[in-house]
Amino acid sequence: MVEETGYTANEIQILEGLEGVRRRPGMYIGDTSKRGLHHLIYEITDNSIDEALAGHCNEISVVLHKDGSVTAKDNGRGIPVDKHKSGKSALEVVSSSLHAGGKFAKKAYKVSGGLHGVGMSVVNALSEWMKIEVHRDGKIHTIEFARGKLTEEAKVVGDSPDHGTIVHFMPDEQIFPIRDFDFAYLKERFMELAYLNKGLGIVIVDERTDKKEEFFFEGGIKEFVEHLNKARNKLHEAYFFEKKNEHVEIEVAVQYTDSYNEMIYSFVNNIKTIEGGTHLTGFRTALTRAVNDYVKSNKVLKEDKRITGDDALEGLTAVISVRVQEPQFEGQTKTKLGNSEIRGAVDSIVFDTLKTYLEEHPDEAKNICAKIVNSMEAREAAQKAKELIRRKNVFESSLLPGKLADCSEQDPAKSELYLVEGDSAGGSSKQARDRRFQAILPLRGKILNVEKAPIHKVFASEEIKNMVLSIGAGFKDDFDPNKVRYHKIVIMTDADVDGSHIRTLILTLFYRYFKPIIELGYLYIAQPPLYRIARGKSIQYAYTDSELEEKLKETGPNVNIQRYKGLGEMNPGQLWETTMNPETRTLQRVMIEDAIVADELFTILMGDAVEPRREFIEQNAVYVKNLDV
Repeated sequence: MVEETGYTANEIQILEGLEGVRRRPGMYIGDTSKRGLHHLIYEITDNSIDEALAGHCNEISVVLHKDGSVTAKDNGRGIPVDKHKSGKSALEVVSSSLHAGGKFAKKAYKVSGGLHGVGMSVVNALSEWMKIEVHRDGKIHTIEFARGKLTEEAKVVGDSPDHGTIVHFMPDEQIFPIRDFDFAYLKERFMELAYLNKGLGIVIVDERTDKKEEFFFEGGIKEFVEHLNKARNKLHEAYFFEKKNEHVEIEVAVQYTDSYNEMIYSFVNNIKTIEGGTHLTGFRTALTRAVNDYVKSNKVLKEDKRITGDDALEGLTAVISVRVQEPQFEGQTKTKLGNSEIRGAVDSIVFDTLKTYLEEHPDEAKNICAKIVNSMEAREAAQKAKELIRRKNVFESSLLPGKLADCSEQDPAKSELYLVEGDSAGGSSKQARDRRFQAILPLRGKILNVEKAPIHKVFASEEIKNMVLSIGAGFKDDFDPNKVRYHKIVIMTDADVDGSHIRTLILTLFYRYFKPIIELGYLYIAQPPLYRIARGKSIQYAYTDSELEEKLKETGPNVNIQRYKGLGEMNPGQLWETTMNPETRTLQRVMIEDAIVADELFTILMGDAVEPRREFIEQNAVYVKNLDV
């Protein structure tokens, strides 16, 4: 007998207007958590940025109001308000119809970040209400919506000598469980946009906390590179150029430092291309060719050797910003440029320009080439060290380090690796753990600061070799995320200054050499308790000072309070109960919300330059609650 499914024409739905956006918001803004919430602001301000790219806007402001709403304002041309061929006001069409906008024909905008004409209408659909005010042609025009539906038609409400668009909206609580905008999160993005669009002023105001930030950079991405390198030792003045041909407009700023890491950020039409693409490939190829040409023609290398791309990039800080009329994005996050013609166009421009720069600036070229030759020699030393390690079967052997107490579980998704500070805490952890799925690797002392070390010294570090082998996925360029043996790697250090330092050293190692582990969400920080509160047979733990105060209010007087300074002070039972038991522990996942901010922070904290670190400490000392001395 055939089962009645009830699937008939009556079950076929046609979602009217913006209803589809409300049903499936993740298709349009990624998710409905923090990222998606902030994406609403970006969708609106992207329109203002496009006005700036077209040369019609030089001021943008964003205000976070106390009631949770947001106002975004620009001094662009103002959204058109005349009647559209559909019979509606153009203002209503743009703000309430998907795939409606002035960016398809490439007449109003030659290049743009918003490509699909969904920005304002999607924000409208996902807002409790949206009010738009347009100053254009001497008049003030307004229109209002509620959850994407028109409530007040477009109308003229007054006169104005100004021009521009003001959008005021309230994210819908039916869509977003948490409607709390993060000022710092927004601040970094708008600072980035101000650098990418020289001469554009961006102001962000938080009325909830009275915070305000203003960004204006006449030097554009040249200032951006100088900002990124403020905690590094520079080898020359930052060099900037901008060129264009039939395929692309390109701006490039470069500066070498004496660090061991490259820092290259690429953008297409103001969109950060975190996965790179053809423009970045063209840049890297051109840079390597230009350096090799210069080294060869000036006989910098005595032997017949060739600079590799890795040699040429070490210590380089660069920002590449291209503007493309029809960008084609691909990759997992849709932030990888795929236009094949852009690679050759960028390669040609960058090669010719950098080759000329090196020839015309012999002192700078000398410093740059000395750095690159040193990088080449360090790479060769590292290669020899790697080959020696491999001959000893350290990185590729199935033999695990003797200090590792492995788990019996074979499925990486169910397995955990604890990186534990000190042999003493390591011993307690081995007794406390669940041997089925928890592995323990004790680390002796403070590991090498990889921010200050060339790669051949990194290869020589015994503690780092033990971590590489335990994780089982290789190292840096040889790293294969599919071979990671544990999908939870937990940093567990003491709750004191030394523990914080060791944790930062380990985080620096993972960020510089195992970044995919962080990007995949596999890296965590354990949260051991600060206090043990005992009253008779009742035992409680507090993880912060505020939690201690709350628990003391509950328990009353006559309690015994123990302040833990190290993991070794806890017996195995306490360690399991507080820090390792999946039912009761608290783990903090390590995330990279902004690679530029992360790079800057690791450089300040772990690099050679002292003054930026002093400034950072002075600015953040007020937030320190517990300091063991």
